[in-house]
Amino acid sequence: MSRITIINGPNLNLLGIREKSIYGDQDFTTFLAALRDAYPAVALSYFQSNHEGAIIDKIHEVGFATEGIILNAGAYTHTSLAIADAIAAVTAPVVEVHISNVYARESYRHHSYLAKNCKGVICGFGLDGYRLALESLLTR
Repeated sequence: MSRITIINGPNLNLLGIREKSIYGDQDFTTFLAALRDAYPAVALSYFQSNHEGAIIDKIHEVGFATEGIILNAGAYTHTSLAIADAIAAVTAPVVEVHISNVYARESYRHHSYLAKNCKGVICGFGLDGYRLALESLLTR
């Protein structure tokens, strides 16, 4: 059984409530249950934090023991050298995911400090980006 960890960063605990025109109206708990049902042979673990250090700690914790990490670091994508360094330090491949198309948004969202240390980046496909990231990790 493949082990994949999904890590969501700040404000993603508000999915389904927050800025529905950008992030949609589905909460992540419901989406995650459907994703688990669609991939019963994958042990999907999930972690969300609004705190940079907690995200780094989780990357360290799972980054040597899982087959992959799907990471939506939220705004930390555009600010955190520390999360980029954590990704570089672990052996698990990381796929960076964004629900919205960050390149169609404010210019400060166009740069990712994380991308250079990730297997790839998926953005603009809504919550389906997580499924696409999962598929990419399963077919590596």
